[in-house]
Amino acid sequence: MVALNVVMMGPPGAGKGTQADRFARSRGIPKISTGEILREAVQAGTELGRRAKAILERGELVSDDLMVGIVRERLGRPDTARGFVLDGFPRTVAQARALDGLVAGKDPLVVVDLAVAEEELVRRLTSRKVCGTCGANADPPSDTACRRCGSTFVQRADDREDVVRERLRVYARDTKPLIDFYRDRPTFRSVDGGQAPDVVAAALASAVDGVAALGAARGDEARQEPSR
Repeated sequence: MVALNVVMMGPPGAGKGTQADRFARSRGIPKISTGEILREAVQAGTELGRRAKAILERGELVSDDLMVGIVRERLGRPDTARGFVLDGFPRTVAQARALDGLVAGKDPLVVVDLAVAEEELVRRLTSRKVCGTCGANADPPSDTACRRCGSTFVQRADDREDVVRERLRVYARDTKPLIDFYRDRPTFRSVDGGQAPDVVAAALASAVDGVAALGAARGDEARQEPSR
């Protein structure tokens, strides 16, 4: 059985987190959000967590080396044996190269980019609301109270149109090298994230399953080759 090792990419508003969570739950594998595992490491007081906490308290960004160390620890846990979905990692080419090393010798790394037109992203982001207490997204967007904690939904301060367009510009600039790093791989897929959520979920599942089937076929061929 081929493990489903997936990296989810996509701009703010593409639905990356929602689709990653949905796919992971449907396959019984963990969704690994770098924000969540960073907070977990800090709360657990691990060596890496203590280093990260000190950096965050100074208002600095966590370095590639430290982030890679935290991801390495998470991917080493038993629940990733059947695969994982990474959400928020890698963010740089250096992190992507490090991830290649972490999964070397394992089943293929499937990279899925959710592509959505800028105007649709702006519409989504300027109309979305989040819980004022726990930060959960309103899902569906018409919800008036958070299902997780019962608090009221509010608009995020950084979801004004001018701020949203700047965030998208920065995302496009900073992630282009990462997209270029992965684009020519046979395990890279682009999915139209502008469709209805159920359609996107089906396209995502088909893309990942197609890559997994290709990897399994190549593995079978390799095992059947006569030794020389």
